[in-house]
Amino acid sequence: MILPPVDPQVETQRPPEKTPLRDDTHFAAGKIAIFQYLTVIIFFFLISGFWKLQVQSTEQWDDKALANSIKSVPVLAPRGRILDRDGRVIVDNYSSFRLLLAREQLKEEHLRPIAQGLDLDYNDLISKVRRFSSRPTYEPMVLKQELSPGDLAFVDSHRDFFPELVLIQSERRLYPQNGFLAHALGYTGQVSEAELDSPEFAKYQPGAVVGKFGIEREYNDWLTGTDGQRQVVVDNRGQVRKKLSEKPYVPGKDLELTIDLDLQAVAELAMDAPVNELHVQHKNGAVVAYDPRTGEVLAMASRPTFDPNKFTGGIKAKDWKELNENLDHPLMNKAIQAQQPPGSTFKPITALAGLESGSIDDQFTAHCSGGIALYGKYQRCWEKHGHGTVALHRGIVQSCDVYFYTIGAKMGIDNLSFYGDLVGFGQSTGIDLPHENIGLMPSARWKMRTQRQKWYAGETPSVAIGQGALTVTPIQLARAIGGLAVGGTWRQPHLVKKEKFEGKEVHWNLNPDNVKDIVDGMYGVVNEGGTGGRARLAAVPVCGKTGTAQLTSEDYAKAHGNKGRELENAWFVGFAPCNAPEVVVVALFEHFPGHGQYAGPIVRDVLKAYFDKKTRLAMLKQEQEKVSAMARIGLPSNVGQAGSLQADVKPAPAAVDKRRAAYQAAPQEQ
Repeated sequence: MILPPVDPQVETQRPPEKTPLRDDTHFAAGKIAIFQYLTVIIFFFLISGFWKLQVQSTEQWDDKALANSIKSVPVLAPRGRILDRDGRVIVDNYSSFRLLLAREQLKEEHLRPIAQGLDLDYNDLISKVRRFSSRPTYEPMVLKQELSPGDLAFVDSHRDFFPELVLIQSERRLYPQNGFLAHALGYTGQVSEAELDSPEFAKYQPGAVVGKFGIEREYNDWLTGTDGQRQVVVDNRGQVRKKLSEKPYVPGKDLELTIDLDLQAVAELAMDAPVNELHVQHKNGAVVAYDPRTGEVLAMASRPTFDPNKFTGGIKAKDWKELNENLDHPLMNKAIQAQQPPGSTFKPITALAGLESGSIDDQFTAHCSGGIALYGKYQRCWEKHGHGTVALHRGIVQSCDVYFYTIGAKMGIDNLSFYGDLVGFGQSTGIDLPHENIGLMPSARWKMRTQRQKWYAGETPSVAIGQGALTVTPIQLARAIGGLAVGGTWRQPHLVKKEKFEGKEVHWNLNPDNVKDIVDGMYGVVNEGGTGGRARLAAVPVCGKTGTAQLTSEDYAKAHGNKGRELENAWFVGFAPCNAPEVVVVALFEHFPGHGQYAGPIVRDVLKAYFDKKTRLAMLKQEQEKVSAMARIGLPSNVGQAGSLQADVKPAPAAVDKRRAAYQAAPQEQ
C-alpha cells in the first residue's frame, strides 16, 4: 500500500481558535428570538389597528367610506336686480350653466381633449390647473362660466369619459343692449387672484363672480347672495344617482337707483344723434343730470360706450384688445373721470368769487375792444370785434372774456381758488362709483408744492375764463353750478336711492343778491340773445352757460396753420326752473369742431323730458284723485289703459243725476 506524500506544512497549520458565527448555535438562536419578537409586535400592531377600525371607530370610518359616494354640489345664488327710481328693471338675471372641474377625479391626460371640446386654450387651462394645485383637491375649479349649446352637447355626450366635468345651473347677468347706462352700471366677472389678496374680496372663493366696475363693484356686497349646497349620491363614474339634501341659497338684494330711465334714454339718444350742421356723426363726451336739492343723479351717459354683456361669461381676447386699443377710451366713465378745462362754464364761479370777496359789484364795468393787455401780454376775447363796455349781467350773457380777465386780475388767484375749492373743484364729489377723478383747481400753494415755483399774476386771467391748469369733471361742474343756483348748498351726488341719504354736504352763506345777479345773467344766456339760445324751452325758464375750452394755445394753433382747433371741447350747463332749480344738466363734447352752443340742445332735450314727465305724472295723479272722488260718491267711472278718465256712455238714471250734482259741488265744499 502506497501512502500519499505528506504535506510538510500540515503540521505547521494551527486549528482555528474560534468557531465561525454561521456555525455558532448561540448566535442563530438570538437572531431567531429577535425575529419572533418583531413578528409578535407587528401582529399586535395590526390587531390593534383592526380593532380600532372595526370596533372603536366604526361610525367615523363609515362616514369616510360614505363620503366616497356622496358629493357636495354648490347651488349658486343669483345677484340682486338693479332697478331705476320708479322700480323698473334695468339689470336682471337669466338661467345659464357653469362648468366645474372636480379635481379629485381629474386625470391630466383628459385636459387636452376637454380643452378642444370646449374651445379653451390648452396652455391656459394647464396653467390654471397648476395654480389651483396648492388648494385642497375637494375645491372644484370653474372651467367655463357660460356654456353654449355646443358646450352642453359635448359635456352630455362625454359624461362617461370625463367624470371630472360637473355641470351646475347658475344665473347670469343681463344688461341693457347697445351699452345703455353701461358706465354707471359696470359689469361682473370672475374674481382674480390679485383681488383675492385684497381685504375687499377676502371672503370670496376662487371662481366667484363679483362686481368689477361701476355700481356692480361699489355695491357688490349688497348685490351678492349666499350660495346654497346640494348633497347627491354619485356612482364610480361621478354621475349623480340620488339627491340627499339641499341647503337653499339666499339671493342678493335688489338695488334701486336714482336714475330715471326716461331721462337716461333721452340723454343716450341725444349723444348718438348726428350734428348735421357740423357734419359730425357721433360725439365723445358725457351727459349728467343732477338734482341739486337731494344730490340724486337722474341720468349719466358716457361716449363711446361698451357692451357689458360681453364680460358676463369672460370677455374674448379680441374684444378686450379692441376696447383697450380704442383711442377714445370706451371703458372710461367720462362723467366722473374726464378731466377737462371747463372753459366759460367756469365764469359764473369767477363772478361769484369777485362778488363775494368784494372785488367787484354788479355795476363794475370793463371795456372790451376784442382784447386787453394784462401783465405785458395781450389777452384776446372770443369776439374779435369786442363787446364794448359791459357790466356783470351782459358780461355773463355775452360771455365776454375781457370782462372776466379783468375780474381775475383784480381779485387774484387766492380769492379765485378759495371759491373754486368751495364749490368742489379739485376734490372728490364723493359719488358712489369707483375711480372718480378729482380734476385740478390751481392755486399759488399748489404751484409751489408741485413745481417749486411762485404763482405769477399773469397766470390768473386764463384761469378766470376756465383755461390754464384748471380741469374739472362733468359731475363736479353739475354739483358746483347746482349748489350755486340753490343759494349755497353743495350736496354729495349719489346713484343709489335711499330714504335719507346722509352724504357730505357743504353750506356757505352766500349773499342772496349776488346769487340772483349770477342766475339772472345765466337766464339771459338762454333767453336774451346770449350764446345759449339753443337750450330755450317755451314752458319752463331755463338758465345756462356755454363753454368752449381750447386744448391748444392761440400761438400754437397759428404756428401750425390753425391745427388743433378741432381739439376744442364744447360744454353746456343748464338748470331749471331758474328761481327754484330742480335739475341741473351738464353736456360735454370732447374734441368737438364747434362751440359750446352746440351742446345746448342736449341739455334742452333732457330738461324737456324731465318737465314733460313731471306734467304727465301730475295729470295722472289728478285723474286718479278724480276717479277716487267719483268712487266715494258712487258715480261709475273707468280708467283707460293710458290712465285717462273715460265717461260712462250708458244713459244715467235720475239717482245718478243727483249723485253727479253732488259730485260737482264736492270740490267746493272740500
